[in-house]
Amino acid sequence: MKLLGSVRPWVKLGLLAAVSLLLPMGVFAQDDTPKALPALIGAGFFGFFFICLIIVYVFWAITLQTIANKTNTENAWLAWIPIGNIVLGLNVARKPLWWIILFFIPVVSLVMSILMWMGIAEARNKPNWWGVLIIIPFIGWFLVPGYLAWSD
Repeated sequence: MKLLGSVRPWVKLGLLAAVSLLLPMGVFAQDDTPKALPALIGAGFFGFFFICLIIVYVFWAITLQTIANKTNTENAWLAWIPIGNIVLGLNVARKPLWWIILFFIPVVSLVMSILMWMGIAEARNKPNWWGVLIIIPFIGWFLVPGYLAWSD
């Protein structure tokens, strides 16, 4: 007690109050704090991923609407509707609308999207091999639609 012997009584009271307020926090604390950090990191990752998906969706809708306008295809606003954008892509590519059923079959949908984007490239007077590039990550997601939409 010699350590606090020269300290004024009101400082001793303040220290005692601070320690007495902090002490029960360790006694009555729950184990939720260590579990909260991974949940917070997961929520942050999900939020970042969701924002990235929205940016990609808006980019694709703008490019498909631009392609539809440049090819004089009706109902270019369908680019903003989730299944309507497939219908619009088939209209731009001049493919039959019953092909939309094939887009819901897992492996066949990959082949159908290549064929659709090959038709879209031909409708924009570009080589049809640009449609094959749609399966390459990042290049096919950004370069191909952007090139087909905004190149002359």
